[in-house]
Amino acid sequence: MRTDSIDTFLQGLASRDPAPGGGATAALHAAQGAALVAMVARFSDGAKYAEHAAEIGAVLAEADELRGLALDLVERDATAFGAVGTAYGLPKDTAEAKAARSRAIAAALAEASRVPVQVIAVADRVVGLAERLRPVGNRNVITDIAAAADAARAAASTSRVNAEVNLPGVAAPAPRDALAAAIAEAADVLHRADETTTAVREQIQR
Repeated sequence: MRTDSIDTFLQGLASRDPAPGGGATAALHAAQGAALVAMVARFSDGAKYAEHAAEIGAVLAEADELRGLALDLVERDATAFGAVGTAYGLPKDTAEAKAARSRAIAAALAEASRVPVQVIAVADRVVGLAERLRPVGNRNVITDIAAAADAARAAASTSRVNAEVNLPGVAAPAPRDALAAAIAEAADVLHRADETTTAVREQIQR
C-alpha cells in the first residue's frame, strides 16, 4: 500500500475487503501529521530563523523519521488485520478445533494490538514536535502546525478505539497491559493536540 495512489487506497478503504481499514487510516493520519510538521520546518530556514536553527533541524529530522515509521504501521496494520480474519475463519467443528481456533484468535489479536499502541506513540511524538515548532516556526505556514496536531489527534483517537475493541480478546498480560497503557495515554495526546490547535488559532488572530 505504501506506493498506492490516493485513489487506489481510498477504493480499497471503501470496498468490502477487511484491509485497509480504520487502523491503517489511523497510521496514515500520523504520517500526514509528521509530514506537515516537516513541511513547516523546511519553510523555517534562513537568517530569520537562525537563532532556532538547531531546534528546527532536530524537529525536521524526527518528523521525517516518524513519517516513515507511520507508513510502516499502515502496512503492518493491514497484515495484522488479515491474520485476525484468517484466525476467525479457522474450523470449529470439534472441541480440539475450537480450542486451536481460540488460541489462534488470541495470538492474532495480541499481534494486531501492537499497531494501535505504536500509532498512539507516534501521534504523541508528532504532537510534541508541533508543540516545539509552533513558537519558532514560519508564521506564514503556522496553520499547518494546527493541521499536523489535528492529524495526530485523529491518529490517536482512532487507535484508542481500536485498542479498546481489541482489549477483551487479548489474554496475554504483556500485550494487554500495553493496550491499557496506550488507551490511557491517548487522552493526553488528544488534549495536547487540542491545545496546540487552540494556540495556533490565537496566534493567527493577533
